[in-house]
Amino acid sequence: MASDDTLIKNLIKAWRFLYRRGFIEGFGHLSARLPGTERFLLTRHSLGPAASADDFVVMDMAGRKLDGSGDAPGEFPIHLGIYRARPDVGSVIHYHGMYSTAFTTSEQTLRPIHLLGTIFHDGIPVHPDPRLISDRQRGEALAQTLGAHRAVLMRAHGAAITGGGVEETTAGAFLFEENAHRAWLSAGLGTPVWLDAETAAGAGAELLKNRGPFRRVWALVESENQEQDPREEKSK
Repeated sequence: MASDDTLIKNLIKAWRFLYRRGFIEGFGHLSARLPGTERFLLTRHSLGPAASADDFVVMDMAGRKLDGSGDAPGEFPIHLGIYRARPDVGSVIHYHGMYSTAFTTSEQTLRPIHLLGTIFHDGIPVHPDPRLISDRQRGEALAQTLGAHRAVLMRAHGAAITGGGVEETTAGAFLFEENAHRAWLSAGLGTPVWLDAETAAGAGAELLKNRGPFRRVWALVESENQEQDPREEKSK
């Protein structure tokens, strides 16, 4: 498969990190644009924790599989729709977050409640259709709901997180779910005390400018990649 070696390596590191931390566990997928092309790499259907370079399929912007072993995930139109609508997006993660998704099935609207969650200060839209994003029309509808935002929730389903590259998207998913977890805990204690819009916008702009949270989370990805996942050992 002709692709950028560093990109593949980072995708594998990100996938293993997300799998260890319960983001995937049989459901979810990760993708990245191939620089300078109208193609993207996507984790194959039913990929386990022990990912390798052969576990990524190459898709084009017409939704056709061009290369790679195995089948594309059934919800590949999530990635296709977002890439077609957002030239600025270089990577997409779809997963079924326990805490974030809970806010699509309650009276509470998920907002920044913690400093690092302020990178989502411009809003977290909720896509109203809970069905699988299994065709191009549904992918386009999801991308429309996402708009210019960094993340979109899918009612009673999951989330899609975007970023300029694999590192940013992986860190974004980590921080998105962490903010949701803190909000979930706060809701269990009573009424959540959300950060006000002005404070969240100011703090979020600062974090996005210095990019510290993205670097810190990716450093954790790199560190954990040096350790052997016990589930990977069992799978050998």
